[in-house]
Amino acid sequence: MHLRDDARELQGDLAVLRRTLHQEPETGLLLPRTQEKVLAALDGLPLEISTGTSLSSVTAVLRGGEPGGPVVLLRGDMDGLPVTERTGADYASRVEGAMHACGHDLHTAGLVGAARLLAARRESLAGDVVFMFQPGEEGWDGAGHMIEEGVLEAAGRPADAAYGLHVMSSTYPTGVFTSRPGPLLAASAGLHVRIVGAGGHGSRPHAALDPVPAACEMVTALQTMVTRRFDVFDPVVVTVGTFHAGTRRNVIPDDAVFEATVRTFSPAAAERVAEVAVRLCQDIAAAHGLVAEVDFVPEYPVTVNHAAEYDFLADTVREAFGEERFLPLADPVTGSEDFSRVLDRVPGAFVLLGADATGDPENAPTNHSPIAAFDDGVVCDGAALLAELAVRRLDRLFEEAKCARTT
Repeated sequence: MHLRDDARELQGDLAVLRRTLHQEPETGLLLPRTQEKVLAALDGLPLEISTGTSLSSVTAVLRGGEPGGPVVLLRGDMDGLPVTERTGADYASRVEGAMHACGHDLHTAGLVGAARLLAARRESLAGDVVFMFQPGEEGWDGAGHMIEEGVLEAAGRPADAAYGLHVMSSTYPTGVFTSRPGPLLAASAGLHVRIVGAGGHGSRPHAALDPVPAACEMVTALQTMVTRRFDVFDPVVVTVGTFHAGTRRNVIPDDAVFEATVRTFSPAAAERVAEVAVRLCQDIAAAHGLVAEVDFVPEYPVTVNHAAEYDFLADTVREAFGEERFLPLADPVTGSEDFSRVLDRVPGAFVLLGADATGDPENAPTNHSPIAAFDDGVVCDGAALLAELAVRRLDRLFEEAKCARTT
């Protein structure tokens, strides 16, 4: 049987695993209950399993039939988000204030499926496969932590290729894979601003130093900065996600605090926005007779698909699933990913998979929404693609190495 056929037989079990994970989401780097579920799902497979020390990661190595052969790494992230679910699904989160709003429960179940598919073909594999079950993708740099703990050398030698997948609750038709060569996802950074004033009575603002108008001016000025200080063909996105000031309407607070996420697609734009945004906030504060404490914190680099690996990925989807199941992506996506850290070190590619559960992807709630709904019917296809990529890439790498030895 082909991998897709075998994956379909796993669909029921993988959907159950996905929904079990969905009901008990965990956030950050420490996901003990999620880790337990993954270990239970892998139990009985011929894997060399290790867990993280600084985070609740799971690394599983499958030894193929060619000792010392090439190594392919497959990754699935496991963490949820601090979002209160409002989907009304019968398997909705049972944890107040936490939700798998980005589909990482599907990634985890899909990677378990890939492990089962490949374990059943272990003797025919032309090398080893590393399964990277990663916590802390949502702003915690879980990939960076796992790299520090040695995931890229988990097989005893460096990974030769790496692949990851992300489901999307909107935009793309269900079951359609999409990607592009070069930059696929943006770099991310955090802008943290505290405007320091002097509190007082709301009826006598002239006797205080009000930080709120200055903070509001900064929020607006940051948007103008994007359109007037940066090249439209090298995009920058700034979104203020939190804004906090004061306790009562008639009290001028001592300070105001806001945080923004910043997305860029080139090192030059990232460097420039760090300089310009910080100076902008400080200058506006000074104009109001205030002080701004500003921190610009780089997070994840741009997720860049290696050109040859993108071609290999696209060909694999078309051959295994059909021409209509692959959509070349014209423009990058402004989301970000810490799988970028893996692709900075290992040739590979990242692919998006439509998983809209509404039947109307153009108008469906997006990833991170409290009503985002994902169709777990795509889990078996995600598992099958990851397995196909591993099998085919190991075969090609093995043949390339053999040819190199004979020339």
